[in-house]
Amino acid sequence: MAQNLTTVGFDADDTLWHNERFFQLTQAHFAGLLADFAEADHLMERLLAAERRNIRHYGYGVKGFTLSMIETAIEVTEDRVPAAVIRQLIEAGQEMLAHPIELLPHARAAVEAVAQTHRVLLITKGDLIDQERKLAQSGLGDLFHGVEIVSEKTAQTYQTVFARHGDGAGRSMMVGNSMRSDVLAPIAAGSWGVYVPHGLEWEIEKADPPGDQTRFRSLSDLGALAGLVATIG
Repeated sequence: MAQNLTTVGFDADDTLWHNERFFQLTQAHFAGLLADFAEADHLMERLLAAERRNIRHYGYGVKGFTLSMIETAIEVTEDRVPAAVIRQLIEAGQEMLAHPIELLPHARAAVEAVAQTHRVLLITKGDLIDQERKLAQSGLGDLFHGVEIVSEKTAQTYQTVFARHGDGAGRSMMVGNSMRSDVLAPIAAGSWGVYVPHGLEWEIEKADPPGDQTRFRSLSDLGALAGLVATIG
């Protein structure tokens, strides 16, 4: 095992498999259902505000998103939202929780390649049951040496996870599509942060890249990850 880098963490949603596009499709459906009560742009602003408020109550994932849609529908209709609309929003959330998993390009090959030389972890946030379902359906579960489904990705989270499963944050790397959660937070913990953009990004996860930071890297896709790990390690 490499002397400098021993552990590599992977984000799940929109790093290894598609996720955000299902949220955006559901948001478009939501806008259609509420079209008689609010313009789409205004509705999305209200929904985003509800999501920001509710993260501390519901955490991340489809269930919290569905409750935020229902809350927004009640607000913009001044408590007049039809029960049929509420039912359709619940059904939309249920459909999201059942959507099939589609791996992103190079996902399996990247995890397999890095796992040959380093300890690999899955570090993701969101609803426990849904994340476990997606991991099982992905077929990647057996490749990871450890799986952590956390409520939030902070510097302290990474320090704890990399100490528990690896040799500490300083000898670890995190790979993901969120600049805020998968790059800035692990770098703050003392790890490497590797940004692999997905193309669709949730507003809440947006952040500026770090400035003059020696432990920051950006890749166009996961196909180049094994080479980067070998160079650093």
